[in-house]
Amino acid sequence: MSDTAKISLRDVHKSFGPKKVLQGVNLDVGPGESVAIIGGSGTGKSVTLKCVLGLLLPEQGSIKVNGTEMVGASRSTSEDMLAHTGMLFQGAALFDSLPVWENVAFGLIEGRGMKRKQARDIAIARLADVGLGSEVANMSPASLSGGMQKRVGLARAIATEPEILFFDEPTTGIDPIMGDVINDLIVKCTRELGACAMTITHDMASARKIADRVAMLYQGKIIWDGPVSEIDKADNPYLQQFVSGDIEGPLDLDLKHL
Repeated sequence: MSDTAKISLRDVHKSFGPKKVLQGVNLDVGPGESVAIIGGSGTGKSVTLKCVLGLLLPEQGSIKVNGTEMVGASRSTSEDMLAHTGMLFQGAALFDSLPVWENVAFGLIEGRGMKRKQARDIAIARLADVGLGSEVANMSPASLSGGMQKRVGLARAIATEPEILFFDEPTTGIDPIMGDVINDLIVKCTRELGACAMTITHDMASARKIADRVAMLYQGKIIWDGPVSEIDKADNPYLQQFVSGDIEGPLDLDLKHL
């Protein structure tokens, strides 16, 4: 798939001192495809995402986005890539100094130089897409619940109509019901944009709902990669232990840090 992939990782390695976090990650995300990277805490999910976004530089390997090599890319190339992406951060990462609508419109105003009136109209439309009325537009993000902040973060992620969406633990910090609402909104927004999506999560309910494919990261490598429909019948003891949540199994659990 690598020739047509929107995102392609080949033999990606990343270490921090003596600690080898990524040890040859290979993964493709095709056009319009939603892929969830699953795995326990400390397995390198966030490091993988940061490498794709250019926030971390791998010591080895290739990362291509829309066919362009991003490892060692110039600042202008990296900025052009990021201009075609949207990101929902784990903690929503909203600016408390800005009202809700300016948070949503941030990429339109700062990134594209759009007039504030036009950007505000788009922001209110995107808020409606995630089930929030115009009455929240002038509110401070700090006054919103965790679930509402996630929705605002999602509205910001889709405001620029990106080709690629990244979701960092989208259901962390919210209750299961609101988590399911966020999952539904992610599916809806991704499909309406026709975007591809890369999600990192340890929440299997979320992965099953929002992803077409799941890739399990363990000890620095993708050890299983397949359609969501094949998870439960996969003959992989590591995957099955993770999915079932059993403490007994082949996974090397770092219990002393739990």
